Amino acid sequence: MGIDCAPMSDGFVLGVDLDEVCGDYTVAFRAVVAADRGVDPEELPLDRSWNFREWGLAADDFVRLHQSAVLEHRIFRSMPVVDGAADALWRLSDAGVWIRIITHRLYNNWGHAVAVGDTVAWLDAVGIPYRDLCFLGAKPQVEADCYIDDAPHNVEALRDTGAYVIVFDRPYNRGIDGPRATTWADVEQLVGDRMAAAGIALQSSLPGLEDTPDRLHRRLKS
Repeated sequence: MGIDCAPMSDGFVLGVDLDEVCGDYTVAFRAVVAADRGVDPEELPLDRSWNFREWGLAADDFVRLHQSAVLEHRIFRSMPVVDGAADALWRLSDAGVWIRIITHRLYNNWGHAVAVGDTVAWLDAVGIPYRDLCFLGAKPQVEADCYIDDAPHNVEALRDTGAYVIVFDRPYNRGIDGPRATTWADVEQLVGDRMAAAGIALQSSLPGLEDTPDRLHRRLKS
């Protein structure tokens, strides 16, 4: 399922993942798991593996708790935004980069209306810009000139097609080769370098649009 997922730009397209790249899924999900177990969230380490082994979650536990997190706790609407994501994406957008959100939030056969609606509401609330939004697990099917992702299997699948992928640094992906970004400032630099290598010039922001994340909220209120 997707919203405007077909290629629609002749410019530079940046494919952006959401969970653990723009939104802090681990922090949001940890609160749900802690509440379910009746423990302090601090007992569940943030430095975790891909399958949450450190939290003692079996596969069935994860599916049950993830469903609760999405449908009851509505974490796709409320999760913390990763520091610097909105500002960096606005600057890249203003510089001529086509922001294409690509996320695999519909991999279960339930709650699609909630997942989609809460995702869109969250993107607006935290001020993240995008030109199109794709809900798709097979990310190589979505065209982009550069991708930013945290999941090792996504990075590997994309690179198998020859795609340029920036790894957003997380504990579970440190065995994957770079380029690697530990902050959104790193992402900006790597995307700018990639555009320069492709001979694509960054555009200048229009006067008065420097405080970019707040601009969306001003437009929504007008």
